[in-house]
Amino acid sequence: MIDPLAEVVMLLQPGARFSKLVFGASPWRISRSDAGQPFYCVVLEGGCCIAIDGHAPIELLSGDFILIPAAYGVAMSSLGAPPGIESRAPVALGNGEYRIGDEDNPIDARVMAGHCSFGSPDASLLVSLLPQFVHVRGEQRLATLVQLVREESREQRPAREIVLSRLLEVLLIEALRFAAGTNASPGLVRGLADGRLAAAIRGMHEHPTRAWTVAELAREAALSRSTFFERFSRAVGVAPMEYLLNWRMAIAKDLLSRNAGRVAEIAQRVGYSSASTFSVAFTRHVGRPPTQYARECIVQNPNDYGDVHG
Repeated sequence: MIDPLAEVVMLLQPGARFSKLVFGASPWRISRSDAGQPFYCVVLEGGCCIAIDGHAPIELLSGDFILIPAAYGVAMSSLGAPPGIESRAPVALGNGEYRIGDEDNPIDARVMAGHCSFGSPDASLLVSLLPQFVHVRGEQRLATLVQLVREESREQRPAREIVLSRLLEVLLIEALRFAAGTNASPGLVRGLADGRLAAAIRGMHEHPTRAWTVAELAREAALSRSTFFERFSRAVGVAPMEYLLNWRMAIAKDLLSRNAGRVAEIAQRVGYSSASTFSVAFTRHVGRPPTQYARECIVQNPNDYGDVHG
């Protein structure tokens, strides 16, 4: 059976960037801006608060894990930090460890935080299928995986990059599937947690070439058309046909980036009856024609491709 979540994560091509261990001595507060980078954080001891892209703060306790597939603004603080306080930059202790907060106060929180990267040229589209954030509470497996990522990133062992890539894939999948029963914002995870909607989502992933309609997807979900449309839109965050279009375009961009066929062949593999119809839809969605998109991928990675066929 097709696993939509695994498909999205595999296309994302997650890779290691860095992780750090932060020791906090209350009170403290720090904020930073990121250009849509994937960010994760696990509280090993104590607790802290995190505010994501201007939303209300979320309290994180020992054992909590949070994943933000695309972070633009993140503010973190000690529990009960007074309003307006802003700490100096964390002090580097060596070996990827940092201290933040009042240097005269005892350490009362230990947090591991880090960034991964997505190698897919279509990362922004794929990330749009995921929740804005995932908050998982009390899952030791995730804390263990993060610890393994940190240890592996610090060592220069053979096959280090391969191991890190696999660990991050597992970490993302674990975090997202645990989120099905926790505090996930709308996205693919919430949709898969609903058995009725999951049937329709799997149908779209198993048969992307099928000429799906909302009525047919509703039948897959054993729901009325109106109930299915409302339930899907609320859980996933986009309408059913918009999700299908996003998924088809994600597949098409992956195939084009790998020069995996002529435009006409790729059009058929993502459910379009002709190359011209596909080219119009792709250009409208991506902002440039498929042939131009494929050429740009070759320019970026010239050793990986042969000729591009229109």
